[in-house]
Amino acid sequence: MTQNRIFTTAFASVYPLYVKKAEKKNRTKQEVDEIIHWLTGYSPSQLEQQLEKEVTFEEFFKEAPSLNPARSLITGVICGVRVETIDDKLMREIRYLDKLIDELAKGKKMEKILRSAD
Repeated sequence: MTQNRIFTTAFASVYPLYVKKAEKKNRTKQEVDEIIHWLTGYSPSQLEQQLEKEVTFEEFFKEAPSLNPARSLITGVICGVRVETIDDKLMREIRYLDKLIDELAKGKKMEKILRSAD
C-alpha cells in the first residue's frame, strides 16, 4: 500500500497556508496556534521547534505531547469526506486539523471550534 504524500510533507510547509487562510478571513495566527495547541498539546515553543525541524505531518502527530480526547467530537465534511469516517488514524488527525482551520476561516467562534466533552 502506498503512503499518502501528505504524510511525508513537512508540516512547516503547510503551516503558513493555515495562517494565510485564517488571516484572509480576519482571523489570527494566534488563533491558528491555539487550535494546534488544543488538538495536539504543543506549547508555543514546542510548535516553533517542530516548525524549525521541518518535521513531516506523520512526525508532527506522532510526537504530539497530548492529543486532545475531545477531538473525536469533530465531525463534518472536509475535502468531500466525512472526518469521522476516515479509517486511517493519521489521515483522520490531519483532517481534524484541516476541519478546525476551515471552521476558523468560516468565522466560527473559538468556543465552538475547540470542542468540549462537557
